[in-house]
Amino acid sequence: MKKLLPILTMSVAALAVGSAHAGKLSIAATPVPHAELLEFVKPVLAEQGVELDIKVFTDYVQPNVQVADNQIDVNYFQHQPYLDSFNAERKTDLVTVGLVHVEPFGGYSSKIKDLSELKDGALVALPNDPSNGARALLLLQQEGLIELKDPTNILATSRDVAKNPKKLKFKELEAATLPRVLADVDLALINTNYALEAGLNPLEDALFIEGADSPYANIVATTQEKAQSEDVKKLMEALNSDAVRQQITEQYQGAIVPAF
Repeated sequence: MKKLLPILTMSVAALAVGSAHAGKLSIAATPVPHAELLEFVKPVLAEQGVELDIKVFTDYVQPNVQVADNQIDVNYFQHQPYLDSFNAERKTDLVTVGLVHVEPFGGYSSKIKDLSELKDGALVALPNDPSNGARALLLLQQEGLIELKDPTNILATSRDVAKNPKKLKFKELEAATLPRVLADVDLALINTNYALEAGLNPLEDALFIEGADSPYANIVATTQEKAQSEDVKKLMEALNSDAVRQQITEQYQGAIVPAF
């Protein structure tokens, strides 16, 4: 028994050390590609003592609300202009801890095959949140369809359209619903994650699309208190790894591109 006692003591001490370094990190994410990439890094984090608890959402509001309310630790689904807009509107102070990828934003249609076929008075569906709605208008401006009063305004709305030679009509809808209304509109500006979920291939199906140099990189966000936690740092190291860069390149074939 005396011989066993040191061994048992060492085993308990080792278990205690292991428990001290083990942690559980909950993260809110939209399904594609965010949750998919998180599933990819989950085993790597487990080896480092971090149990990643992935909570999947299909909207752009609850992931921030639940992190701000400390119901979930971090989220991964949005870009910086959206977070800035959310913080201003909801009086929250969520912060960015790192960039992961860019989802080039695109214009889609089930009625025309080329932008030159877009008729006067066409109905164009846009996301109804401020940052993505403005992003859509900036892309329409880039394609020469409209001209904004301030060509650089990242919070522009349809009221800020100065020139509209085709007299396009705009319909603002929740971003997640846009793939489902393609049959009802002439053109829809769709976030790539929702396009992918709907089975659309951005590189083949989009009539026009942002370049890989888009400033709308998707980020990981959390509260100021948790931003410097070791588990969050390990998460960002995993998401910014060479393995994730390769996975993004091979799995998404340019539909999304690394931002690190």
